[in-house]
Amino acid sequence: MRVLPAGDGMLLVELDDLSQTLGLLASLQAEPIEGVGEIVPGARTLLVAFDAHRHSRTSLAAEFARRPLVLAAAGAGARIEIPVHYDGEDLAEVAELLQITPQEVVRRHSGSDWFVAFTGFAPGFAYLTGGDELLRSVPRRASPRTRIPPGAVAVAGGFSGVYPKASPGGWQILGQTFTPMWDLARDPPALLQPGQRVRFVDAGQRPDSAAETSTPAETRATAPVKAPALEIRSPGLQALLQDLGRPGRAGLGVAASGAMDRGALRAANRLVGNAADAACIEVAQGGFELASRGDTVVAVTGASGPLTLTAPDGRQWPVPRHAPLALSEGDRLRLGEPEAGVRSYVAVRGGIDRVPVLGSLAFDTLAQVGLPPLAAGDLLAVRPQPGGAPVGLPGLSRDLPKPGDLVMLDVQLGPRADWFTLDALELLFTQDWTVTPQSNRVGVRVQGERPLTRAIPAELPSEGTALGAIQVPANGQPVLFLADHPLTGGYPVIGCIAPWHLDLAGQVPVGARIRFRVAAGFDPIDLPRRTSRDPS
Repeated sequence: MRVLPAGDGMLLVELDDLSQTLGLLASLQAEPIEGVGEIVPGARTLLVAFDAHRHSRTSLAAEFARRPLVLAAAGAGARIEIPVHYDGEDLAEVAELLQITPQEVVRRHSGSDWFVAFTGFAPGFAYLTGGDELLRSVPRRASPRTRIPPGAVAVAGGFSGVYPKASPGGWQILGQTFTPMWDLARDPPALLQPGQRVRFVDAGQRPDSAAETSTPAETRATAPVKAPALEIRSPGLQALLQDLGRPGRAGLGVAASGAMDRGALRAANRLVGNAADAACIEVAQGGFELASRGDTVVAVTGASGPLTLTAPDGRQWPVPRHAPLALSEGDRLRLGEPEAGVRSYVAVRGGIDRVPVLGSLAFDTLAQVGLPPLAAGDLLAVRPQPGGAPVGLPGLSRDLPKPGDLVMLDVQLGPRADWFTLDALELLFTQDWTVTPQSNRVGVRVQGERPLTRAIPAELPSEGTALGAIQVPANGQPVLFLADHPLTGGYPVIGCIAPWHLDLAGQVPVGARIRFRVAAGFDPIDLPRRTSRDPS
C-alpha cells in the first residue's frame, strides 16, 4: 500500500489490485472515518478527500494499514444486455493491434459477460471488468479525443465501458449503443450498478435513420414568468447558471462542478445581499445582454471589461463592475469582451427561481447534468428580495490575466510525479506553457515547446482525479482539470494546482502563458505490502 499526495485535503491510496481496492472501500463504507469525505474508487486506487484540520496523511495511512483488504463474497448480480452496432472508428486499429480480424474483436467483446466493478469518470459511466482476456491488453490512445459521441462502446486498460454523454476520452471505440446509460427520470439514474453483469449483443449494421442522441440535461421552463425577472437577450459565447456545485455525489459518478471562479461568485452575491452560494449567471467572454423585467438589483464581478446600461428610451452609459446596480423595467445590461480574465458573474438580488437538479442549479458541461445553457429569450424568475439593503464591497476587483500575459500558478506535486523523468519535472517548472483554444470548463489545455517525458511508460489503470489535477497524456502536453473535470482518468497526474490559485486558473485566457511554481514536493508514504488474502 502507498499513500500519495493528491493536492490539499486529498490523497490517493494505491493497492495491488482491484480486489484489494474494493476490499478497502467496503471497509471504509462499513466503518467510516470521521473527517473523511468522498471516496472515488479506481482500478487499484482510492482517491480520498479528508479534513486536513483533523487528519494528516500519516495518521490516515496508519488507519488504512490496519483495515482488512478482503472483499466479502457476493452472488452474481443482475444481467443487463446492451445491443451494440460494432462500427467504431478504432475497431480496425484494435484488430490490427491484436493481430486478429475486426469480426473476431466483435466476437470476443460480445462473447462473454463483463462485470460492473465501479463507476466514475462521468454520470452513468461504469468500469467493466472480465470479458475476453485478449481484449484486456488494448491500451488507451496516445492522445485523447476532445469529443467521443454518447453511447460509444470502448475498451482500454483492461476495462470496457459505455460513454453516457458526449465527452473527451482516450479509450478505443469499438461501436455504439442507443441504450441510455444515464436518465434522471430513472431510479437510480445510472443503468449500470456495481455488482451487475453486462453482456454486449451484436446489433448488426446501424440503421440509416439512427442519429446521435443524448438525454437533454433539463427541459426548459415554458410557463409564463411574472416580474421581477431577467430576460436573456443574448447569451454570448456561453452563459450558464452556476453556484457552488453539488459535492458529495461521486457515488453517482457526478462531480461537484460549480463556478470556475468561486471567489467572484461569492463577491457578486455579497454585493446584492444574497447568500454566498446562490446561483449566478456565469458568462464566458462577452456579447451577453439581459433585460430587466420589473425592478431588480444586479452586480457583475469576475473578468474586467466594458459594462453598458441602455435605458428603454435608447440612452446608454457605462456602469461599474463590482457594485450593485438598480435596474428598472426595460433596462438592458450588456457585457463587452473582457479586457482581462475570461468569466464574469451576474448575481441578482433574491436569487434565481429555478428547480435544482441533484441539489444544485450548476450546469456540468462534461456530464450534461443541470439546467441547460441559457439561450436568447429565456426568462429567469427572481425570488422574493430579502429585507435590508445590498452590501457593497468596493475594491474587490482583481488584476486578471490578458492574452500574452505570464501567469504564475502554484503546484503541489503528486500523486504520479514519480512516473516522470527528473528532466520532465524540471521542465514543468522552467518552461512556459501557452493556453490553447481547446480549453474549456473541463480543463485548460496547454502547449509547451518541449513535451514532458515519462520514466514509466506503462499503462496507468484508471484512478480518481482531483479538482486542479495536472494530467499528462501520452503526448506530454498537460491538461489542467477544472470545475467540470471527469472523476476518473487514465493518464498520470504530475501535480495539482494549489487551491489558492484555482479561481485564477479559471480566468486564464487563450493565448496567455503559464509558468508553474513548486508549492509542495512529492512525499509518498509506503506501507508494508499485503495480499488480498491477508485480512490483518
